[in-house]
Amino acid sequence: MSPYLAAEDLSMFGTDPWWLVVVKAVFCFAFLMVTVLFSIVWERKVVAWMQLRIGPNRHGPWGMLQSLADGIKLMLKEDLIVKRADKAVYVLAPIVAAIPAFMAIAVIPFGPAGNEISIFGHRTAMQLTDLPIAMLFILAVASVGIYGIVLAGWSSGSTYPLLGGLRSCAQMISYEIAMGAAFASVFLYSGSMSTSEIVAQQGDRWYIVLLPVSFILYIVTMIGETNRAPFDMPESEGDLVGGFNTEYSSIKFAMFMLAEYVNMVTVSAVATTLFLGGWRAPWPISTFWEGANHGWWPLLWFTVKVQLLLFFFIWLRGTLPRVRYDQLMKLGWKVLIPVSLVWLMLVATVRALRNENYDFADIALYVGGGVLALLLLSFVADIFREKGRRAAAPVEEPAAFDPMAGGFPVPPMPGQELPPVPRRRPRRERELIVSGGPDTQSDGPAGGSTDGKEASDG
Repeated sequence: MSPYLAAEDLSMFGTDPWWLVVVKAVFCFAFLMVTVLFSIVWERKVVAWMQLRIGPNRHGPWGMLQSLADGIKLMLKEDLIVKRADKAVYVLAPIVAAIPAFMAIAVIPFGPAGNEISIFGHRTAMQLTDLPIAMLFILAVASVGIYGIVLAGWSSGSTYPLLGGLRSCAQMISYEIAMGAAFASVFLYSGSMSTSEIVAQQGDRWYIVLLPVSFILYIVTMIGETNRAPFDMPESEGDLVGGFNTEYSSIKFAMFMLAEYVNMVTVSAVATTLFLGGWRAPWPISTFWEGANHGWWPLLWFTVKVQLLLFFFIWLRGTLPRVRYDQLMKLGWKVLIPVSLVWLMLVATVRALRNENYDFADIALYVGGGVLALLLLSFVADIFREKGRRAAAPVEEPAAFDPMAGGFPVPPMPGQELPPVPRRRPRRERELIVSGGPDTQSDGPAGGSTDGKEASDG
């Protein structure tokens, strides 16, 4: 085996007593739920701050209990089942969307893999479990969660939810390919698919520095995977009136919202694990404080990194408008997938050079990353240049449109205008009476100007 390939030592997992496994599972569930409750309030507060509004400030101190109040309100609302819906699938779809969202956190490390902490006198690792193929488990679970949205749109028995479900299916296919290629770059460089081993390999340099293109690709694809703005095509209320969840209410609607925010936390935790050093302390702190990466402190660094990525989600929602569906597909198929494949080939080449003990491997990686970053910037510049060229192009006159050409009236298509409606001219032109100006004419019977007293009274 090459010295650059990681050898996973997962012997510390699977040895905990059953009650400790239950405690860890409850902690993972509580971590997700508390983070979701905080994220909902934080999103409303941050977006209100961006838009110069107050935001929620009624329930609890500083409005911190607003998301809890929203959850109680949703559970107390009337639970409806659409008459034309496939009842079994209609009820099952929110469960299929919510449950897989909680499963990926099971293999995310909150701290070192050793027996760093003590829970009720038992030394254990700050991770529920780990697998040699933990990242493949995360990919599989994320793929299953999308089926909840697809089934919800199909089983509602309505047109717009079906369109939202189809959009979600196409979006999943388009963006999971690039996401898998971004993961593969990390696998090649770390030599492992174990989450704890990937974090251990980032002791010297975080992979956001070593694999910046993979990080950018994953950031874009995780926004598309979670259906968040500006990629919220499956629930774009502007053209789908709510999308896949239009026909849902009460607790089933709340489960879809819960799945969205839990997925946000999960993908942020995965990004932290793969690219931001996981539970490791940031660079200035780790240089002068030896105990920053031991004990319970890693949980703090991990939580701070996750919250920063959640803030990035909120920042995008409050800043960027929703893209068109053709722009979404073009970005996924024509930009992200080619760039991810080229970058994966470059990382594989550098990995082979490092295994052969060539010293210029890191230089080639940095140069290749810079070239791909320039290509991405040039693509964005071409988009804006094309927009400017279209704006400067002369506007063509709209084609003539006959609404009665087919025998019955139809509305005009985009770019067409209705012909002017012929109107009968009045028998005599009426004189325009202006009021409020210095030359005001009276509308009285005499038609003369008003005297000074009347003018002053007016």
